[in-house]
Amino acid sequence: QVQFVESGGGLVQAGGSLRLSCAASRITLRFNSIAWYRQARGERELVAGINSGGATHYADSVKGRFGISRDNGRNTVYLQMNSLKPEDTAVYYCNFEPTVSWASWGQGTQVTVSS
Repeated sequence: QVQFVESGGGLVQAGGSLRLSCAASRITLRFNSIAWYRQARGERELVAGINSGGATHYADSVKGRFGISRDNGRNTVYLQMNSLKPEDTAVYYCNFEPTVSWASWGQGTQVTVSS
């Protein structure tokens, strides 16, 4: 079963930056559409996605502040988060886009933005 591992979260003041990393076992990320999701309370929401061709898209709430990228050599997808706001506080996950039943969710990485 494919498993995703997220890292890079932490506590940061409003206006600060963090870079999250997403690694996965048993798949080559560059051949797949991968997205970052977050969950504060309630449902997970999609934050940013990158497809196999490198095209990216973002939730309106993070456009201009977040950037998703991929390092094919490291088989890793990143989420660069700048100008962080308290409302960005959440657990961040990566997974396929769209998600599939045979890929489990990782533990996620907590991002906390203080005001």
